[in-house]
Amino acid sequence: MKFLSLALTVFITCSMSAQIQTPAASPAASLTQTVGLTKISIDYSRPSRRGRKIFGGILPYGTIWRTGANSTTKFSIDKAITLGGKELKAGTYSLYTIPGENEWEVIFYTDDSNPLLTEFEDTKIALRTMAEAQQLPMNIETFTITIDDVTADGATLGLMWENQYVGVPFKVSTDKEVMASIESTLNGPAAGDYYNAAVYYLNAGKDIEKSKMWMDKAMSMTENPRFWQLRQQSLILAKSGDKKGAIKAAKASLADAEKEGNADYIKMNQDSLKEWGAM
Repeated sequence: MKFLSLALTVFITCSMSAQIQTPAASPAASLTQTVGLTKISIDYSRPSRRGRKIFGGILPYGTIWRTGANSTTKFSIDKAITLGGKELKAGTYSLYTIPGENEWEVIFYTDDSNPLLTEFEDTKIALRTMAEAQQLPMNIETFTITIDDVTADGATLGLMWENQYVGVPFKVSTDKEVMASIESTLNGPAAGDYYNAAVYYLNAGKDIEKSKMWMDKAMSMTENPRFWQLRQQSLILAKSGDKKGAIKAAKASLADAEKEGNADYIKMNQDSLKEWGAM
């Protein structure tokens, strides 16, 4: 009897801990879209209509909706965008809506910890805007979020369910970013680019004349060269055969290193100056 009782207990325990997998009533979905140079990601759950009256029915007009099911919809952007003439900074937001018969209010909320809200905290509203609710000629069974009308400068955040479509146009700063990139590129390399190339060529044993040319360019673009920069310049000059220039650069590096109290660079410069017969 004890054995049978133990066996029955084990069977009941195993039966209770068994996990039966069933499909979610509102399955999770993810959407990622690049608009211009801006990456947009949306994570949400998709409830189905199942014959119910949604807007003005189970979801009364004027009610705060988390714009999906199970948890709040997450709206993430890696660069700022503009909606309704207002800027929404890069970040992750909870996307709330307040459906109306003719237009919806769309709210981007800074608290993305899945709060079920009956009212908003003003300090957590990153942006709110209005969007027209358009009637569709057919019913959409499952709630759907889209990013439509994609161009280099913007797109439309689309919300569809039942027989309604709400489109929220937004702009991205593609032109500003591209123009900045063009200007930077056409202006040529910066002082640090020339410096890094020169030092790499020195350490890799490549064309020392190119290394010297790039270092000269870097120094001409640097208002107050520091001891570590002057040290590398002295080594390049010495390797190129310009001992006089190397000594001058090493002395300048030594003076700056002594001013900053950097013992390593003081010793390295003193050793080089001794090697080159300047001390």
